[in-house]
Amino acid sequence: MYGCVFFYSQRGKRRAREVSENAKRRYSESRGGSPGRAERHHLKNGDIEAVTLFEVVTMGRDAIQAVVDDWIEAYHTDRDTALLDLISFFIQCSGCKGVVTAEMFQNKQDTEVMSKMVEELDEDSGEYPLIMPGLYWKRFRANFCEFVSVLVSQCQYSIIFDSHLMDTLISLLTELSDSGVRAFRHTCTLAGTKLLTALVGVALNLSVSVDNSQRLYEVEKGKTSSKRAGLRLEKIQGKITELQDKKCEIENMMDALFKGVFLKRYRDVIPEIRAICMEELGIWMRLYSSVFLNDSYLKYLGWMLHDKQPDVRLKCVLGLQGLYGDALLSSKLDLFTSRFKLGKIKHIFLQERMISMTLDKDHEVAVQAMRLLMVISQSCEDVLSSEDCKHMFQFVYSSHRPLAATAGEFLYTKLLSASALPEPREGASEQERRRDLTGARVRALLQFYRESEVGEHIRELILSHPPLQLHQHVVYLVDSLWDCAGALLKDWASLTSLLLQDSSALGPGLSSVQEGLVIEILLASVRQAAEGPPLAGRGTSKKVISARERKVQTDDCTRLTEHFLVVLPDLLSKYSGDAEKVSCFLKIPQYFQMDANSSVYSEKHLKALLTQMSAALEMHTDAGVLEAAARTYQSLCSEDTRWQILASPARDDIVQRWVERLDVLLRDMLQEEKALAQRNQLRGFCEKCHRCLSHSHPAVKEQAFLSLCDLLTAHSYQLQAWDHTAGTPFLYTPDPKLQRALLAFIMENVFTGVDSDNQSKASESESGVNRLEDLHRRRNLLAAYCKLIVHSYYNDFGDIIKETLSRTRQMDKIESARTLVLCLQQLFLRLKQEQDSGNTCSSGVQTFSSIKELARRFSLTFGWDQVKSRESLAMIHRDGIEFVFQGFVQRTEKHSPPYISYLTILSEFSSKLLRPDKKTVYSYLQKCAGEHTINNRDESWLPLVYYRASLLATADGEDAVSYISSDTFKQPSLTNRSRSPSIKQPPSDGEAQSGAWLPCKTPELKTPPLLTSAEAKGKKAARSSSSQPGEEEAEGQVIAVATLEGPPNGANDEVDVDTVEVDL
Repeated sequence: MYGCVFFYSQRGKRRAREVSENAKRRYSESRGGSPGRAERHHLKNGDIEAVTLFEVVTMGRDAIQAVVDDWIEAYHTDRDTALLDLISFFIQCSGCKGVVTAEMFQNKQDTEVMSKMVEELDEDSGEYPLIMPGLYWKRFRANFCEFVSVLVSQCQYSIIFDSHLMDTLISLLTELSDSGVRAFRHTCTLAGTKLLTALVGVALNLSVSVDNSQRLYEVEKGKTSSKRAGLRLEKIQGKITELQDKKCEIENMMDALFKGVFLKRYRDVIPEIRAICMEELGIWMRLYSSVFLNDSYLKYLGWMLHDKQPDVRLKCVLGLQGLYGDALLSSKLDLFTSRFKLGKIKHIFLQERMISMTLDKDHEVAVQAMRLLMVISQSCEDVLSSEDCKHMFQFVYSSHRPLAATAGEFLYTKLLSASALPEPREGASEQERRRDLTGARVRALLQFYRESEVGEHIRELILSHPPLQLHQHVVYLVDSLWDCAGALLKDWASLTSLLLQDSSALGPGLSSVQEGLVIEILLASVRQAAEGPPLAGRGTSKKVISARERKVQTDDCTRLTEHFLVVLPDLLSKYSGDAEKVSCFLKIPQYFQMDANSSVYSEKHLKALLTQMSAALEMHTDAGVLEAAARTYQSLCSEDTRWQILASPARDDIVQRWVERLDVLLRDMLQEEKALAQRNQLRGFCEKCHRCLSHSHPAVKEQAFLSLCDLLTAHSYQLQAWDHTAGTPFLYTPDPKLQRALLAFIMENVFTGVDSDNQSKASESESGVNRLEDLHRRRNLLAAYCKLIVHSYYNDFGDIIKETLSRTRQMDKIESARTLVLCLQQLFLRLKQEQDSGNTCSSGVQTFSSIKELARRFSLTFGWDQVKSRESLAMIHRDGIEFVFQGFVQRTEKHSPPYISYLTILSEFSSKLLRPDKKTVYSYLQKCAGEHTINNRDESWLPLVYYRASLLATADGEDAVSYISSDTFKQPSLTNRSRSPSIKQPPSDGEAQSGAWLPCKTPELKTPPLLTSAEAKGKKAARSSSSQPGEEEAEGQVIAVATLEGPPNGANDEVDVDTVEVDL
């Protein structure tokens, strides 16, 4: 390198103002003290005298051409001095204030002085012109690059080939670009790459000259020998050879700069230097593809796509865009694309890298990567797969609008362009072809929207890149397509025709989901045309709209107003049942052109629109519909417009109707509040009476009980007699505590039977009058309670309970019968629980036969009209069979269900069934019990046999007892066990556990055979006349006991049966 002195300013000043001594002397001597053209130019304008190349470049581009011409003249006059000025120029552009003297320029071997000068450099400030902020220094950078380009361009026909200028300049820039000082390295790398770019231009000019000379030579050679001039051919050939030599020399210079500057600096630690190298490399490959467009140079772009700095990646992507965008150059990239795409070991996957760069954290890199992939897909159709395209389509929902718009352009090109859609019908008119094309595009767009669900791998990538948030909304899709597909989205006539068309007449129409999406697209396009971007999340501030954009927006608003004012009533009428679609349609009039100067007005269509809006509000109460309608009325009723004349009365009419309805609702609400107050009063009174039920004085408790019963009965009557046209009655239900208290009062004060001998003796001493009064009092209490609910029965109150059962059956037959079944099942379960616990039954409790007798009495309440009670009796039998066989598994074992004895109780209702119903019940019994069980004759299954016999006893005068006697006792197993027709054997242990016999530790009782109802009443009357009053009451507490198996065969035989008593 030529000797130079480098001095950095301690204060970091950029602009050099010292003047080279040789420049002063040489300029003054060679020009006789008169300044050059550039200097004279600045002196005329009153500027300072510019005597250095650096100061001239800083003054602007206008002086560059003149100063280069002056420098070339100086170079022809004194080559060393001009080179010294050029070297000083590059040093000063690096921010150095040092001066290169002629002595140092000539002393090339003084390495010790050079080392010492470098050691004295000050790099603490780190400031130099290329990195200084501000517009002035940005212009300086452009002027600096322009100076290098103009210098080479002006020298290409003369001194560039003198083997001195370029050698010196290339040596200087190569050495300085490899310096450890950042300022020298950055500035000279920029100068070296720009110098190479300028040399590429020279090489291109030489190539053109060679081609022209070659054609001229071919033309001259093609002439006839008489007209051919040999000397001219030799001259042309010599020129061709000269041009080729110059071209070869230029390429050598380019190679020297590439190896000396680019190869050393493309991986520099300074990202700005790496970006310069990548930017210029893309220019070289695009301009001079014959030399640079091959894998030897393309690999650097592929490598630097992975650079950490976004600016470097951006320069690589832009360089590749220029290459793939040129049809002549893209064909030369096949090897590069396939090599980097298919490589497995040595090469990266360029395709995957480019696709992943669409998720780059730098927005500009992501946008340009998306555009690069779009260019590649256009030039190389087989490079991107369908999955790759789907990945790129998802970015139409990106929050960054430039990226979304680029993805929308790619989507439109691949899916919605005419080339991507099927051919229109042959013979169709222009209007039909246009309609078919629009319909195909809309369906393709709907298909994409429905399938545009982000995949798992894409979702992970997006989550790992927070700046790239995706929005899955139609408005974002429309905004992304607006720049490239605005004509489609603003074709409202075609979109509405798709919604209004008859599917039966024009082929398959749109589904309900597709219609909803088209309506959303329609609304979004209307909003976009009236307001324009940005959307929420797609811009930080409102864009300033130009006059031209304002004019387009006004025209679009006028067009949409003219169109939708006509078709919107039909759309509202067709989709009036869908609240979501109606809400979208009601938002469209908010974007109408309704100013005072608007000529778009039609009274007829406006009335139709207002009518449909009113009908929609009558039909829907959805919040979205109401809000959209309210905002639309606000827009239509704005002042200073003709729309207000019709819109305001329509709005007022709707408000008036709503006010009237609100008035009715308020009156109803006041009635409800009044009913609520009455309910609270009733609840308070019941609570007070509830507290009085525990009073110490009996009279207070009885009055509280009667008051509660009368009040609740009156409340129930009020509900039954309520006129529904008068409003909603107030309802009150006693809480469970109050119900239990009423039941406890009845059990304590009404059912007070005498169980012991002491009580019997005490009752004998009471007078008959007192007993009758007490009985009347208790009957009144029970009657008051039975008006509310059926509880149980008692001999002295049978008529009241019977009447209660009759009344409840008149109210609801099924529920009344279900109540009887529930009563019997609860008594049976209580008996079974007491039996399983092993407790000794007291003499005051009822027996199993008592429950059976109760069932018989219940069956008598159904009367003789079996048709009226048919459903109730069938329900009783069905519930009873399910109660017995619930959880029972039909197996070959002989274990019977635990509740099989309940069938004996259930058989009391068999006589009330009609013959067809008996067969139906028997079929249901077979289904639940099983074929192998229904005919079982074991002792544990005797209740089933008895119940089966009651269903099959259909002959006149034949009952279940005779049927079972003629059927069951013929079995050998039973006759072997018993010597008499009656059954006396106690059950086995297993049978006792199964509950078939229901044993209990009670004395054996001898009971007569079953009597008919008349005989029972007669014997009861005879017994009552012969017994004492106390004995009559005691006998009334116990019902006759019957055997479980049925009556004996003989009338005089008595059978001892183990019995169980239950407390009712």
